[in-house]
Amino acid sequence: MADQRVVVTGIGAVTPIGTGVKQLWDGVQTGKSAVKAINRFVPEGLRSQIAAQIEDFDPLQYMDKKRAHRMDRYSQLAVSAGMLAMRDAAFLPTSIEPERVGIFMGSALGGISYAEEQCGNYYSGGYRSVSPTLGFSVFGGASSCNMAMEFGFTGPNETNAMSCASGAVAIGRGMQAIRRGEADVVIAGGAEAPLAPLSFGAFDMLRAMSTRNEMPDSASRPFDKNRDGFVMGEGASVLVMESERHARARGARIYGEVAGFGLTNDAFHMSAPLPSGSQAARAVRLALASADMSPDDIGYINAHGSSTLLNDVTESRVIRQVFGDRPVAVSGTKGLYGHPLGASGAIEAAITLLSMYNGWLPPTTNLTEPDPEAEIDLVSGSARPERPDAAISNSYGFGGVNAVLAFRRA
Repeated sequence: MADQRVVVTGIGAVTPIGTGVKQLWDGVQTGKSAVKAINRFVPEGLRSQIAAQIEDFDPLQYMDKKRAHRMDRYSQLAVSAGMLAMRDAAFLPTSIEPERVGIFMGSALGGISYAEEQCGNYYSGGYRSVSPTLGFSVFGGASSCNMAMEFGFTGPNETNAMSCASGAVAIGRGMQAIRRGEADVVIAGGAEAPLAPLSFGAFDMLRAMSTRNEMPDSASRPFDKNRDGFVMGEGASVLVMESERHARARGARIYGEVAGFGLTNDAFHMSAPLPSGSQAARAVRLALASADMSPDDIGYINAHGSSTLLNDVTESRVIRQVFGDRPVAVSGTKGLYGHPLGASGAIEAAITLLSMYNGWLPPTTNLTEPDPEAEIDLVSGSARPERPDAAISNSYGFGGVNAVLAFRRA
């Protein structure tokens, strides 16, 4: 089964710039940042007081009140994105043996924000004021397990917690499961709901987040000379992935192929990238090798582009190491929806696929003065009407995790 192609037939997204595949793509094309002053809690005493929030999410549009009550926001986002992805793929759970469908998800923090809320209840009112759902809501695997119960899929099920690379890792693991013959269909992606005082404040204490509180819509600015940190966001994105044989047999619409996956670790620092970028570059080469591609095949890179001082420069170094002086179009799209931690790689995988499918490479939002150290071919100003045959999406995370996905056009 190693030569079995894995294709994407459905995309589901719940993000600050749009819910659903059409709305997500409209948000990308509109190019308007969703970053605003945070209103989920009072950010008193914090340096950063802005975030990319989902303002219109209503879980009751996707599940009944009883089911919604038994999930925290993290699981609600995951299940809702999964439902949207299956609708987009016109995939019915009854059309396949449930054992042949796997679910792979990723999240940096899982249900920790809900746990934080319940801790407040405990300190103010004791055990009796704590929700009885806490025990099965806080762990990261609640997303994939709730999805399995919602859809009735009993195949391989896993949620990884590889920080900001989690969503990309989940998609890569899902691709591998289909190639190994463990599943014919995989639901894979990432979900994150981190906007709570302690979780937000922990990153604020690291001085990793932007303090452009007076100009929130220009705060997240990947590769820009004047960037000052990332902007925290929330959201979920899920792909329906199938063996090409299975997708063709049911006449499915195909967005593209998940062709390769590379995963390495810097083994250097918990929050800073390896300055040389050598292990991140190796992850790119591993992804290309597993896709049977060379650097010359790649026409577009959706960068991790976190808008932090160290990461953007290191990523530029990585791109130059692998691709040399050949210009390859690069976009950093976090200027639109901030950095939703473990969900970001999955959101960016969806954007990469849609960019190839629609022949429209998005510009790097808020890029007004490129960092002179970022000597790469950044798409800036306006989009490029190009339809590359192959692309990669980079995702990096705390702990030195480097995950790279390689895609081939349908």
